Amino acid sequence: MIKVKFPSVFTQITKERKVEVENVGTVRELLDKLFEKYPQLKERLIKDGELTPFINIFVNGEDIRYLKGLDTELKDGDEVTFIPAISGG
Repeated sequence: MIKVKFPSVFTQITKERKVEVENVGTVRELLDKLFEKYPQLKERLIKDGELTPFINIFVNGEDIRYLKGLDTELKDGDEVTFIPAISGG
């Protein structure tokens, strides 16, 4: 079971801050399952077939960009967190 935490900005789509997902082996597979359940989420996360730079995904506190990206492996008990990127100047 993978625990998923969404930022409050996504609760208008997901209606909840936390969900659990079973039977996924990578972040990519997790996203596919989430997109099945929440089709509007895909519009917010994917642009031109790639993950938008406006969201960061962490697995157990580690940014997937520094792991294997969308091919980062997941195991039972992992926690995946979506965090909006913060910009400013």
